[in-house]
Amino acid sequence: MTVAAAAIAITAAAEGYQVNTLSARQNGMGHTGTSLKLGAESMIFNPAGLAYLEDNIQFTGSVTSIFAHATAKVDGSSYNTSNGASTPMAFSLGMKIYDNLSAGVSFYTPYGSGINWGENWPGAVLNQKVTLRAFTVQPTIAWRILPNLSIGAGAMITWGTVDLGKGLVPVSSMNGLLAMAGSDYRFTDTPASINLSGKAAATVGIHVGAMWDITPQWTVGASFRSKMNLTVKCGDASLSYANEIARTLLQERLDVLDQANFTATMPAAAVLTFGASYRPVKKLTLALEAQWTGWNAYKTLEIDFLSEHLAAYNQHLTKNYRNSWTFHAGAEYNITPRFDARLGLMVDMTPVRNGHYNPETPGMTKIAPSAGFSFRPVRNFSIDASLLYVAGLGRDGASCTYADLLAGTERTFTADYRVHAWCPSIGVSLQF
Repeated sequence: MTVAAAAIAITAAAEGYQVNTLSARQNGMGHTGTSLKLGAESMIFNPAGLAYLEDNIQFTGSVTSIFAHATAKVDGSSYNTSNGASTPMAFSLGMKIYDNLSAGVSFYTPYGSGINWGENWPGAVLNQKVTLRAFTVQPTIAWRILPNLSIGAGAMITWGTVDLGKGLVPVSSMNGLLAMAGSDYRFTDTPASINLSGKAAATVGIHVGAMWDITPQWTVGASFRSKMNLTVKCGDASLSYANEIARTLLQERLDVLDQANFTATMPAAAVLTFGASYRPVKKLTLALEAQWTGWNAYKTLEIDFLSEHLAAYNQHLTKNYRNSWTFHAGAEYNITPRFDARLGLMVDMTPVRNGHYNPETPGMTKIAPSAGFSFRPVRNFSIDASLLYVAGLGRDGASCTYADLLAGTERTFTADYRVHAWCPSIGVSLQF
């Protein structure tokens, strides 16, 4: 298993880091928004909501810092990640063309991940570290067909980058070969590692939605993001060795991969969201949503080296993901004309089946409560802040198979995983 994790990292983000932190305002409401009229931010949640833009021009921007921590227990010992902060962001600019027609453009990061297990933990052959960034520009148009019914559509232009490090040779296999050869030397560090980096070429999908005010109190909405294929056309690989002993023993077998190029294609799954909001009194808004992600499309991962003489290293990996659901609930109360308070909750169900559990993104069902507020110091300017806490429910006995390059056999890595994250957000809104 040489470059598999480089491409896996892009799609593994779907469950653990399919970014549901794209609005400092809506994070406080459990990231609801499909049935809410959010002005320019509606382009991210439901394009149809843009049709209800109240001002001629509105700009919104949000940045979130994700401080994630994961623990893996292997054979009674615990290993912790040492992660930097991931910073998903979103910026939207909306403009009213006519009273019933609006247009705009948004820029946001739909996928993102950063995890660092270190170079020498027992699962290094699966993952040492990964940094993933995906970016989307979405021009959007929305039309209010009737006073209480609107539709909207946007084109998602998405690209990304990935940088990943993983071990190539298990310490136990290397030491076993040394023992068979009668050598007293033993490795404690990962003998050989590979760094994989690449850029996913721009691809295009659609984001469409509809919104309907059933009554002055009740609104329903639905949105759909199409499946896209992210393709790394020419990724780069580079090797490193623990020491000169490892280089001497392994370079004849592994140096062929140094500076090699590979290609891989993986799906960014389709997402369908249904939502309803209810205003029992003028100052209170309640929202509930169900979000379906079509990860059943991610059955296999195909990785091919561009050089024909490396065909033996091509990978055809079974992923066998299942479709998953994320549930969102939120409440907003207008305490004063200048101050809104919010509470929310998300429940994110994992699509990862046991037997296909790779630690580059520890997959498990997660529960995420949140709280936030907005303050308007002047009429046309709002400051939004929120805090989301992600609590993984834990995953014991999670396993993943991998190819042992030295032994020529398939091995299984098993660990008990725990994960949690703090996600503070800050944002602004300005309208004219």
